[in-house]
Amino acid sequence: MRKLYILCLILSITFGFAQKTNLKKADALFRNYAYADASKAYEECLQHIKDPSAQTLKNAADSYYFISDSRNALKWYRKLYEVQGNNLTDIYYLRYIQSMKAVMDYEEADKITKEYLEKKGDKKEVSRYVAQKKYMDSVAKAKPLYEIKNLAINTSKSDFGATFFQEKVVFTSARDTTKFSEKLYTWNNQPFLNLYVAERNPADGSLFNESVFLPNVMTKYHEATASFDSQGKTIYYTTNIVKKNKLVVDEDKVNNFQIVKGSIVDNKLENVQKVFFDSDEYSVGHPSLSEDGKWLFFASDMPGGYGETDLYYVKIADDGTMSSPKNLGPAINTIGNDLFPFFSNGVLYFSSDGHYGWGDLDIYESKLLADGTFSTPKNLGAPINSNKDDFAFIIDKSNTYGYFSSNRAEGKGDDDIYSFTKSKPVCKQSISGTAYDRKSKQPLSDVVVMAYNSFSEVLGETRTNYEGKYAIEVPCNKTVKMIAAKPNYSSDDKTVETTGENAGEIKDVNFELSNYDDLVVKRKGVEKVDVNPIYFDYDKYDITPKAIEELSKVVFIMQKFPNIRIKIESHTDSRGKDAYNLKLSDNRAKATRDYIVSQNIDASRIESAIGYGESRLINKCKNGVKCSEAEHVLNRRSDFIIIQK
Repeated sequence: MRKLYILCLILSITFGFAQKTNLKKADALFRNYAYADASKAYEECLQHIKDPSAQTLKNAADSYYFISDSRNALKWYRKLYEVQGNNLTDIYYLRYIQSMKAVMDYEEADKITKEYLEKKGDKKEVSRYVAQKKYMDSVAKAKPLYEIKNLAINTSKSDFGATFFQEKVVFTSARDTTKFSEKLYTWNNQPFLNLYVAERNPADGSLFNESVFLPNVMTKYHEATASFDSQGKTIYYTTNIVKKNKLVVDEDKVNNFQIVKGSIVDNKLENVQKVFFDSDEYSVGHPSLSEDGKWLFFASDMPGGYGETDLYYVKIADDGTMSSPKNLGPAINTIGNDLFPFFSNGVLYFSSDGHYGWGDLDIYESKLLADGTFSTPKNLGAPINSNKDDFAFIIDKSNTYGYFSSNRAEGKGDDDIYSFTKSKPVCKQSISGTAYDRKSKQPLSDVVVMAYNSFSEVLGETRTNYEGKYAIEVPCNKTVKMIAAKPNYSSDDKTVETTGENAGEIKDVNFELSNYDDLVVKRKGVEKVDVNPIYFDYDKYDITPKAIEELSKVVFIMQKFPNIRIKIESHTDSRGKDAYNLKLSDNRAKATRDYIVSQNIDASRIESAIGYGESRLINKCKNGVKCSEAEHVLNRRSDFIIIQK
């Protein structure tokens, strides 16, 4: 039954239409929305048609699609795809993909989805698919927040659309308890829909003692999907457009839905009136009133939308005046069906088959932002969503329990009402950034990024991708130490304070790593820290600011490579007395050692600090040899020799 009240919001009534097996009769059944009978007629006809037209294939597939027979719908959509290929329209791509998902052919569905998006060439749509697919994959790995239960109150017919009414629950059902049982809705050969009310058991969420809600509302056609103000005194609900007990049809002989408002007085409906945006030419339905009564959300196929049905809202003033309907825009609405809005605690819940979900209608949530727009919708994941239609989600003010509807396989009937309890989500945030090579400033791949708490316990681990990017999930409200490391590179660390915003993201926590080979020089098989000459004032061994600049390179490599051990050797040129030079160089060696140790480097990592004076000249400039200042400079050096790494 879903394709009536969930997707199309249209209705055409015919009674006693005899089924015959020729194509003209099948087409006639299809045109009159008798999809249950039409699907059988097409099935029989197509056994004898060698090359059916694309329109016949569409009708056969749609007949099954509109009665939720996804397996048979997929058979004919696949043949249609074989015939039309890239000429398939957007809506038939969507139905084809949704039918694959409904029978859990997810790999094939993803393949066709990518082909479809490549054909469209819409970068925004590709980005939306990638983001939603990524989020769905993460949700699939997370522990579910919901526990669900099929209710005993469900029947073999369609039961759906629970909504809170005071301490009770009002819902929609096709159960045959009315005097109109002889009238069947030809779309699916079920009785028409009516509103029912039931008691609610707070202990387990079960519903019982159901009865017809507001008996004077009931007609021989559809009444469905109600919404109430906080006092339970005002009702909005969906019904067929009827005048003088007869259906009003448009030029296509379609009867559309409308939203009716009324007052509830002594269990009776009074002061019944249409909302001003009702129209004989299109449908409006699925009303949902916000807790404060200032917003009314609804679904409609009115002209100017983005897809088959879109979500809209009107603002309601204190005197009851409504603003003009406003479309919720392309962040919410899609080329498909977007329906069943429910707004609570600043969050809009709705169902859609146009976003990239698990199959058919999935339930999404979107937060109302400070600027009046809504955030990117997020799929609620399993077990709320399945490969079938999942819709009509409501949740209480405490965000702990509620109801939704689904036609999933394990149900009792066409559509069933499920209760759920929701646990509090584990508050997590994402820390993201990029790792770079410190010298070249190029991104580094395969850098291991670790996150630790204050007790040095691991919170998470990941690696940077080929672009040097990473993202890691960590708990909220924590001091997190981040360490990035890669073989033959220095490590880098950052401390990050996470906030209390669940699913928030802390961006641009970047790292710079130095390649070991960029920090050392190798001569004759000996590795030394690569530093410029360290200058001291004449006849002194105090550490100068210029010396600190070079010694910081030694400190850096020892900090970043904690296994490195060194020995320090200081040398002078040949000018001056040999004994004096030996003493001066030794003082300078030990001064550099003391400075390095003062920078929190363990003294045991410096094996020795020895001055050799002029005993180890590296050129000809010994005593008595005339040399230039530049040649003497080469001998005035301090070496930081790496003896372990």
